[in-house]
Amino acid sequence: MKQLTKPMFSSVNTGLRWLRLLARQPFSRRRLFRWGQYAGLFSLCLLLAVSCGGQANESADSAGGAAGEASDRVAIGTTLTARTLDPADAYEIFPGILLYNMGDRLYTYEPGTTELTPQLATEMPDISEDGLTYTIPLREDVTLHDGTPFTAEVMAFSIERFMENGGRPAFLLSEKIESVEATSDYELTITLKQPFAAFPSLLTFWGVTPVPPDQYEVAEGSFQPDTFVGSGPYKLASFSSDVIKLDAYEDYWGEAPENQGIDIQIFTSPANLYNTFLSGGLDVAYQTLDPEQIASLERDADSGGWQVIEAGSTVVNYMSLNQKIAPFDDLNVRKAVASMVDRELINQRAFQGQAEPLYSLIPKSFEVYEPVFEEAYGDGNYDQAKQFLSEAGISEANPLEFEIWYPSASTTRSVVANTMKESIEQSLPGLVNVTVSTAEGATLWENVEKGVYPSVLSNWYPDYFDPDNFVQPFLSCDQGSASGLCEEGATQGNGSFYYSDQANELLSEQSAELDESKRDELFEDLQQLMAEDVPYIPLWQNKDYVFAQSGIEGVGIEPNQQFLLWQISKEG
Repeated sequence: MKQLTKPMFSSVNTGLRWLRLLARQPFSRRRLFRWGQYAGLFSLCLLLAVSCGGQANESADSAGGAAGEASDRVAIGTTLTARTLDPADAYEIFPGILLYNMGDRLYTYEPGTTELTPQLATEMPDISEDGLTYTIPLREDVTLHDGTPFTAEVMAFSIERFMENGGRPAFLLSEKIESVEATSDYELTITLKQPFAAFPSLLTFWGVTPVPPDQYEVAEGSFQPDTFVGSGPYKLASFSSDVIKLDAYEDYWGEAPENQGIDIQIFTSPANLYNTFLSGGLDVAYQTLDPEQIASLERDADSGGWQVIEAGSTVVNYMSLNQKIAPFDDLNVRKAVASMVDRELINQRAFQGQAEPLYSLIPKSFEVYEPVFEEAYGDGNYDQAKQFLSEAGISEANPLEFEIWYPSASTTRSVVANTMKESIEQSLPGLVNVTVSTAEGATLWENVEKGVYPSVLSNWYPDYFDPDNFVQPFLSCDQGSASGLCEEGATQGNGSFYYSDQANELLSEQSAELDESKRDELFEDLQQLMAEDVPYIPLWQNKDYVFAQSGIEGVGIEPNQQFLLWQISKEG
């Protein structure tokens, strides 16, 4: 589904990308995106929350460990759901958080930082001179939840299963890895198909975690969605569509959790989640609350006695411009639209200031981020837009017909699209006519790669914390030409059909470059190229919010967007 070692994906993975986009809609933010709601509905949602209170509280109590009770278990509420807990098939954010807390990976990040550190490995990998072979020494003191000793054979089996069983994230490793083998009891050797500088970061993906060979199998389509046996600080106690319970793993090799367990209540609406947290029925509320509910909790935090934890996000939101059809086959038209976009206005109207304007598809959390679109086009720069439109032959006698498409389930994108329509038509009357259109998600994403729509509002959740994961999926093409554009590859799947020999060359160079400073320069070049060619227009970057009751400590969102449940503790 997305990028990888070579600058492109297969057509199969392109299809998987859209399955992922449908499934991974961010939490409030989520779904890359979770789609927010019409601004006009926010107040109504709050009113409805009051009437839903009894039902919400009853559901929360059924999870056990509600706030206010004497318990060293932590009660968390969310509207997110978990389709599967199988690490070889889980590609959505919420099951990813669960797996991150129930499993370990070869490498992870020092809490609160983006510094890679060994976890099941004992050292960073030894990399061969050709950049293809990674030799990884492993811990010898790890036992899985069922008593299975962790060895290189177990890890090799788990990686092979991840690649071979054909789950949604399988391509992440299968497109990169040539072979994986246990070269001793506690030494793993992985050989890549071609050099890939971000490979250690890729090994932090939640699904690259050991599972016992006697309980899982390597077989295409063989998955266990309702159970999980791993090596992490929590083991699965129960799993249902309403409640998920995690118990602290008493034989965990690492530092023990600060609590005895986590009880997660899954709510059917933000209103129920909001109301239950207000009434003290939850210790923590995370995903997905509406912008008005978030604003209310922020305003009343002091009087209500709860904590507001705000974090940045690596979820990027953008507009894809289809270069295969008019009007975006004209570079000047693409530049004109880039000049028209008013990100600050979008942020205020759609998010009440709870997002960040974005000027590159590489998020601000990376040091290589360059605000290239701000420098080249600004925000709501209508005078510049008029110049580009004039060069494209656009006039009041020949106005620009500008269609914006988005998935019908995304009320947030509805607000964004209509905000853009109003501001553009008001500022450029008679020169630009904006049509806002929507389609059911599955249909829309299927049509995107067919080139049906001129422009689409979309978002992207990264698979691993590396800038590579924000350029390869947007700029790479496996098959195509400058004249015919992309015929197969990532940019086809994203609906831009962008093709650039220069982009493919830069992507290939950065993928193989192990020198960090040289690699950073390549990312700068790629961002500049994106601003020059305008296959996409970056729009906003989500913020993440978590709310915790007084007396709850250790709650926070990591820079890689993970939620470390084992750090949470309760007073008393």
